[in-house]
Amino acid sequence: MKKNYHLYLGKAGHLAVMSEFLTRGWNVAIPEVDIGDDIFVVQDDNGTLKRVQVKTSTSTERKNNFSGQFNVPISQLRDYIVNFPVYYVFVVRHQNSWTIPILIRQDYLIDHFDNDKIGSEHEGILNLYFSYSETKVECSGIDFTKYIADFTDFPLIEQ
Repeated sequence: MKKNYHLYLGKAGHLAVMSEFLTRGWNVAIPEVDIGDDIFVVQDDNGTLKRVQVKTSTSTERKNNFSGQFNVPISQLRDYIVNFPVYYVFVVRHQNSWTIPILIRQDYLIDHFDNDKIGSEHEGILNLYFSYSETKVECSGIDFTKYIADFTDFPLIEQ
């Protein structure tokens, strides 16, 4: 595997997530300077703009499931703008294909971190381990299944 494989994986994850938004009728753009937002997602007919942060991982096989590990800088997570949250999208490369994305709004992720104590914090980084089984996704024992492909804030746009 290439020394910089994580860079290729990250870009591939971005492109996979971008294609999901495009197929839903949303336009996408990559900022020229990445200062925390990986993708801007736009509803063309009314100008609605949403900020997206993509996190990618390769899978680790477990006995009856697999897992993915993600790192989120705490400073980025806490940099919350009211009425303009970041949407985190977590995707795992598992057995040569992408998992269905976990889509969670920033304030919900902060709430899980503060109140449910998900993940582990080390040197300003929140390490999240998602466990994938046939019927659910968990993070630190908290059920994240409701966030699987939760495109509630990105409704399908009829063309």
